[in-house]
Amino acid sequence: MSSQKATRYVLVGCGGRGISMFAQPILKNFAGRAALVGICDINEGRMAYLNRKLDANAPAYKDFGKMLKETRPDAVIIATKDSLHDEFIIQALEAGCDAITEKPMTTDDAKCRAVLAAEKRTGKKITVTFNYRFVPYVTKVRELLAKKAIGKILSVDFNYQLDRRHGADYFRRWHRRKENSGGLLVHKSTHHFDLVNWFLAQEPVEVFAIGSLQFYGPTRKERGTTCRTCKHTKTCEFFYDITAPMPEDVLVNGNELYAKVEHYDGYHRDGCVFDPEIDIEDTMNLTVRYAKGVQMSYSLNAHCIYEGWRMAINGTEGRLECSEWHSGPYVVEDRHPQNILIYRPDRSVETIGVLVDHSSGHGGGDARLHKMLFDQPQPDPLGHMASSRAGAMSILTGIAANRSIASGKAVRIADLLKG
Repeated sequence: MSSQKATRYVLVGCGGRGISMFAQPILKNFAGRAALVGICDINEGRMAYLNRKLDANAPAYKDFGKMLKETRPDAVIIATKDSLHDEFIIQALEAGCDAITEKPMTTDDAKCRAVLAAEKRTGKKITVTFNYRFVPYVTKVRELLAKKAIGKILSVDFNYQLDRRHGADYFRRWHRRKENSGGLLVHKSTHHFDLVNWFLAQEPVEVFAIGSLQFYGPTRKERGTTCRTCKHTKTCEFFYDITAPMPEDVLVNGNELYAKVEHYDGYHRDGCVFDPEIDIEDTMNLTVRYAKGVQMSYSLNAHCIYEGWRMAINGTEGRLECSEWHSGPYVVEDRHPQNILIYRPDRSVETIGVLVDHSSGHGGGDARLHKMLFDQPQPDPLGHMASSRAGAMSILTGIAANRSIASGKAVRIADLLKG
């Protein structure tokens, strides 16, 4: 038996992601190697729910600095609202802790520069949890490209569509204000930009983008403030009953975790998707140029009929096509092959099947990320674990896109890094 001392973690941000992505696996799967020694949130009710639901008995704090001082953790896990990530990352580093942050690392270029400077100044380490890198299907694409399966890469065409269940949810929550999330091009697309950066082993240098709010926001008169208080519940296809009974074994219960505790902080989890305060885009298109000349066209639409993504990567020796679907007619069932296609110049086609894995969240990616995070040191030949640099390059693509949408001009990543 290993005599290795358990790594001491604290968690700031006890919402659904903090509970399911970090607290539960530490407590359930890595006992003896990892210990949750403190939790922090502005909402006492959410901390109480975490402790009750997971039988955690973790010391609960509203004061982050006090938690750091009293619990003396090795690492801080940050799962708060995106716009606050930088504050907690920097405080953690300056307290002598490593920082593990949910994506996106932060939401604008000034905060990004401050985070990178703090890491350099303190000598501590930032890890960004890009769980999508760990999906077996995505890993296989990375392996093929690393082996030059299509030669030198020339261009990428990538489109992502969110359906009207998942997509609409971003317009109910705090994500719907750009000051909180950086918009979907930062909050959501950071996953997608990171994948492309990882696949190419290149960094973006210039971005041009257009975007608009066309479907959600004040596009209809029949709207309210929250679903619970709206008079259009019987006619609105976006009605969301956060108080609906849920099975006892469901980890994140919207009624218990949000509705019943909103008096602590005033946060409503079931906001109207047609609220005039919404200021993020739901329809976006980008052109990105990379350091070695690769060009990418990218689109994100948050109001589609079914959900998933499709990517084509063109190289000197062929074309690789891959896709993954989360709802709709193209979903691949668990333990069935999901195909990657390689088209050769001689018109032959190679099909590579990867078994779909739903044994953990995000296509099996979550469990693999957790093992790398919380278990003893693991080999990482493909570079799955993402550093602050990777976190910066993914968000700066989205931040540059936001700047480009506002100005109508292309934006250089180097200018954002300089300030």
